[in-house]
Amino acid sequence: MRIKPPGRPDSANMLQPIVHSVFEPNTCSWQYVVACPKTKEAAIIDPVLDFEPAIFTVSTQSADRLLEIVHKHGYTVTRLLETHAHADHLTAAYYIQEILWARGHPHAPICIGENITIVQSFFAHRYNVPREELQNAFDILFRPDDQFQIGELVGIAMHLPGHTPDNSGYHFRGNIFTGDSIFHPDIGSARCDFPGGDARSLWRSLQRLLAFPPDTRLYTAHDYPPSNESAGRDPVPFITVGDQRTLNKHLKNGSTEEDFVAWRNQKDRVMTEPPLIHQALQINIRGGKMPGRSHKGKAMLNYLVNVPKTLLTG
Repeated sequence: MRIKPPGRPDSANMLQPIVHSVFEPNTCSWQYVVACPKTKEAAIIDPVLDFEPAIFTVSTQSADRLLEIVHKHGYTVTRLLETHAHADHLTAAYYIQEILWARGHPHAPICIGENITIVQSFFAHRYNVPREELQNAFDILFRPDDQFQIGELVGIAMHLPGHTPDNSGYHFRGNIFTGDSIFHPDIGSARCDFPGGDARSLWRSLQRLLAFPPDTRLYTAHDYPPSNESAGRDPVPFITVGDQRTLNKHLKNGSTEEDFVAWRNQKDRVMTEPPLIHQALQINIRGGKMPGRSHKGKAMLNYLVNVPKTLLTG
């Protein structure tokens, strides 16, 4: 697990968040602890619950590392922010909420964009998730441009659809946590082939991000550094708007909406499913809670398997 040094206020006259960026290498996911430097209140963004597919086992090392950061710096977590229902890793939001509560911390609500209900409806039908297990899965559903506070930091929930209909970003004065929308310039942009995804919506979300001042930091939910040695680099949590405008291979100055949409749709037609999609979505639409069904202390998930029609009995 790679940890980047926390960001620092850029100016004594402008309250900036302290940002701890923690990379989870198995799913190439960035997790963030965002703290108010005055009050030490904090939010955790997109925490990861570890899953080992070879032995079907959930563990909490990544989430516990975030809790260590909270404890080390004396933070009080007041919100758990999900950018969307990820399809490539399980969320640790509920686990962290429960652990903090057990340790005497205030209840930290799990927050997400209001379009999570669209995603829940689709995948609850696909995976036969009982309706009651989706009730109150999330504590707060943000509407576009809702404002909230972390201590004296003002956050804005940005609706950034395209990858999924529920993808949100969280803006704290010159720092935007973008979820799955814009990626490192050598990667470009997020895929749009999930249910409710739309390349044209993604283009418009990306243009909204690129309209911010050039020194605005865009923190990504994932990074996939090139594996070959000549192009190798470490995972990078953020890129400025200015660098994205000039370097992003999908969005360089001169790129057009129609070209982007055509290219994105063509690319997405041959994309393969994320390895943990079935596990992740069943847990993530529940806000990180395990299914109600269990057997001998083990949670039970549903899987869809492609089989010859002659073998189907129902």
